[in-house]
Amino acid sequence: MTSKKLSIIIPAYNEGKTIHHILNKVKSVSLIDNFEKELILVNDCSTDNTEEVIKEYIEMNSDLNIMYFKHEINKGKGAAIHTGIQKAEGDYIIIQDADLEYDPNEFNILLKPVVDGFADVVYGSRFMGGNPHRILFFWHSIGNKMLTFLSNMLTNLNLTDMETCYKLFRADIIKSIRFKENRFGFEPEVTAKISRIPKIRIYEVGISYYGRTYEEGKKINWKDGFRAIYCILKYNIFSK
Repeated sequence: MTSKKLSIIIPAYNEGKTIHHILNKVKSVSLIDNFEKELILVNDCSTDNTEEVIKEYIEMNSDLNIMYFKHEINKGKGAAIHTGIQKAEGDYIIIQDADLEYDPNEFNILLKPVVDGFADVVYGSRFMGGNPHRILFFWHSIGNKMLTFLSNMLTNLNLTDMETCYKLFRADIIKSIRFKENRFGFEPEVTAKISRIPKIRIYEVGISYYGRTYEEGKKINWKDGFRAIYCILKYNIFSK
């Protein structure tokens, strides 16, 4: 059987303290259906020791298929994802944050609808299923649900978690889309644009969520929420 490849895009900004942990988790995952792993690390001009940690990790793990890219100026998470999508060589692409909020052991949960022949795109929802979820910020959860509701109204999808990091795409589909958002606006932009692709099969599965506090390094804030509203309106109504 010919093996397929999953490209795992990991955007990183000042994640020197945790990125080796997430890389170890990704390394230890055995993917279903003979899938191979390709790691694409995109350093968005970190000001800490992220680059040194990554280069040392690559040197110590020569058996892993890792590609490393660095932005010379800080462009934002969305821009790092754009770079990763362009460089990916796999059949499918998934996004993995460099922090410890999402568990790479759940890649297979997202891959299953693909392997079974049902899905082209799979979202991992933090709001469905019986997996562990850290209890954190009430207004964050309300904000996420409001953004998802507004997005669903305009895309006619019935997602429970549009803002999730875990999104898995068939590579040819995601590579065919031209993206503009360089920060956290990537989530509503990609959702709007994939929703308009004829006959696309979008699935959603429940995942765990080990959220961080701001003291632990969480970066998204209320300004990003307002930008998300703008992007939902822009890419569903004004910029189709």
